[in-house]
Amino acid sequence: MPIGNFYFDFYSVLGLTAIFHLSSNLSKIFLFKNGLDKSLLLYIGLPSVVFVIIGGYLSKLVDSTFLEIFLGIFLIALSSLFLIKKNLVIKAGKRNSFIGGSLSGLSAGLLGTGGAIRGLTMAAFSLEKSVFIATSAFIDFMIDFSRTFVYYQNGYIHNHDLIYVPFLFVIGLVGTYAGKKILKFVPQNSFKRLSLILILLIGIVTIVKILW
Repeated sequence: MPIGNFYFDFYSVLGLTAIFHLSSNLSKIFLFKNGLDKSLLLYIGLPSVVFVIIGGYLSKLVDSTFLEIFLGIFLIALSSLFLIKKNLVIKAGKRNSFIGGSLSGLSAGLLGTGGAIRGLTMAAFSLEKSVFIATSAFIDFMIDFSRTFVYYQNGYIHNHDLIYVPFLFVIGLVGTYAGKKILKFVPQNSFKRLSLILILLIGIVTIVKILW
C-alpha cells in the first residue's frame, strides 16, 4: 500500500493490492501447504471475511487522505508498542481470535492492510513459522478474494490499471519464492521482531509519503 501510493491514488491502490495479494498468497499456500492450522481458519478467518466486506464498503465513505494518515499512524503505533513491550502478548483463545480476526478484516477492507493485527493475534498461539505463514496466507487469500468484489463494485479497480495485473502476479510468485528461501536463515526467536520492524518501516514510509 505505501509503495503503491507513490504512483496511484489511494483507492486504485486498494484495488490493485487486493489483486496482487491474491497471487502472493496463492504462492505461499502452495509453498507452505503442509503447515495449515484449520482451527484458526475458522476462529480468525471467518470473522475476517465478514468484516473485510464491511470495511470495503466503509472505505467509500471516508476521505482517502485521512485513511492514508490513519494507516501510517496505526502501523507505527502498533509495531512500536510490541517492540517496546516485548513481553506483551495477546492471550490465545477463541474470543481474542474472533476479535483479532474482525479487526484484521475491518482494517484490510478500510485501509488495505490487516496483516499486522492478524499477525499479532496469531502470535499468541506460538506457531512454528511455516504454520504461521501458511495459515496467515490462507486467511489473507479469503480476505482478498472477498474484498476484490467489493472494490470492483466500489469502482476501485479500473480498466486502465488492469495492464499491471500480469506483472503483479509474476512479482507475487517470485517474491514469495525468494521469501521462502530467505526464511530458512531467519531464527524462530528473531521472526517476530523482524516482522514488527518491517511493519514499523512501512508505517514510517506511509507518513513520509504524505508529508512529501
